[in-house]
Amino acid sequence: MKPTLLILAAGMASRYGSMKQIDGFGPNGETIIDYSIYDAIKAGFGKVCFIIREEFADNFKAIFEPKLQGLIETEYVFQSYDLTPFGIDKTIERAKPWGTAHAVLAARDAVKEPFCVINADDYYGYDAFEKMVEFLTTEVAEDQYSLIGYQINNTLSENGSVSRGVCKVDENGNMVQINERAEVYFKEDGGIAYKDETGEHDLPADTRVSMNFWGFTPAVFEQSKPMFTRFVQANEDKPKAEFYIPLVADELIKTGAASFKVIPTKSKWFGVTYVNDKDIVKESISKLVESGTYPLNLWNDVLVK
Repeated sequence: MKPTLLILAAGMASRYGSMKQIDGFGPNGETIIDYSIYDAIKAGFGKVCFIIREEFADNFKAIFEPKLQGLIETEYVFQSYDLTPFGIDKTIERAKPWGTAHAVLAARDAVKEPFCVINADDYYGYDAFEKMVEFLTTEVAEDQYSLIGYQINNTLSENGSVSRGVCKVDENGNMVQINERAEVYFKEDGGIAYKDETGEHDLPADTRVSMNFWGFTPAVFEQSKPMFTRFVQANEDKPKAEFYIPLVADELIKTGAASFKVIPTKSKWFGVTYVNDKDIVKESISKLVESGTYPLNLWNDVLVK
């Protein structure tokens, strides 16, 4: 059974200022999602499942169905504010959904095979998809999950500080801990640091970080469902609290329910955290096309067809 690609695309893109998930960056208006799906098809994924807000559905289908028909199975599921499936019989007013791990739970009835999770607005590179398919078809188990570990120097923005999940990895290549650093940036001397309430701290350039590229089996749905219920109950009066995938990973690791293999990749990540990142992303994709990594007309490539 081929694995499924789960794309998180329900965010509101508050910092970017528009619906960046379907913004055009390629030479023919290709979205970042196009390049992720292209790489996923070539790597061996069998289905793509979009996690979106219901009001985005028509836009997504109009953009992606003509391209993907006959190439890969597609499915759309909605991240909603309805808490009754989690045993919570109340409405909690929020401006944004409950976060990435809640978004994954939205796919619990649609995904029955090993799957990976990615962000819609991040470029990950083919090497990452190829390595994830290898893991999902040969190693994944209910107690053995994974994430792609990027070198931190391959993930930062020139336009401001970013949040990064910094991984602590043991001698077996498994994640021991993931620490969310909210303010990571390039220093004037080219080094890398993060800042917290205690001051500035340097980070080695080869530090492995999570860019939200995870590998799971469907068992994670039942594992994380009670975690989400507890999270909502503890944070119902905090409208900005979000249930992130690293919170799930951390609890599974601490309880011994699952380990997470950190799969290193040589790929360079880029994304659109800030509006000024758009030109950088366009230039990066243009260089990848010029180098032959991608064809000029992405969906006319005979290797994919």
